Amino acid sequence: MNHLSDFVTHYGYWAVVVGCLLEGETLLVLAGFAARQGYLSLPLVMILGAATGAASDVFFFWLGRRHGAAVLARWPHMNRYRKRLDDELERWGSWMVVGVRFMYGMRIAGPVLLGTTALPWPRFVLFNLIGAVAWATLVAGAGWLFGHAAEAMLGHLRHIEQWLGAGLVLAMLLWGGWRLWRRRSRP
Repeated sequence: MNHLSDFVTHYGYWAVVVGCLLEGETLLVLAGFAARQGYLSLPLVMILGAATGAASDVFFFWLGRRHGAAVLARWPHMNRYRKRLDDELERWGSWMVVGVRFMYGMRIAGPVLLGTTALPWPRFVLFNLIGAVAWATLVAGAGWLFGHAAEAMLGHLRHIEQWLGAGLVLAMLLWGGWRLWRRRSRP
C-alpha cells in the first residue's frame, strides 16, 4: 500500500462502519468523495452508513430506556433538552425520531433521550431506519457531489489527488475535532 488510494480502497468501508457508530458525518462525507473518485461504491457507502448509524441509535435508545435516570444524573445538562424534546415529540410524533438525527449535537443524546420517553420500540426502530437512510443518503451524497464539483472546477486531479485527499482528510478531522471540543467545552 504505497498510495492513499490503496489505503482508502482497503479500509474505506471499515472506516464508514466505525465512524457511523458514533457521529459519522465527517467519514461519510469523505467516503462519498472517495466514491466519486472511484475508490468506493456509493450505494455500499450509503447502505453501510445507514445500517451502522441505525444500529448505534438503537443501542443508544436502549441505553436511555434501560439506564435513562442514571444517564441524566451523570450528564444533567441533557435535562434541558428533555423538555424541548418532549414538546417536539408531542407536536411532531414519531417523525421527531427522524429529525433528531439531523439536529446538531443530538446525534447520540437524541436517541438516549428518546429512550427515556414512552415512545414504543417498534415505532422508534421504524422511524430511526427512515432517518438513517435519509441521513446516509444525504451526507454521502454531499461528499459525492463535492467530488463532482471539485472535478468540474479543477479538471482531472489524478496527479495531485493524494495531496488533495490528505488535505481534505486533515481539514475534515480538524473540523470534527473542533466540533467535539466545542461541545465538550460548553457548560
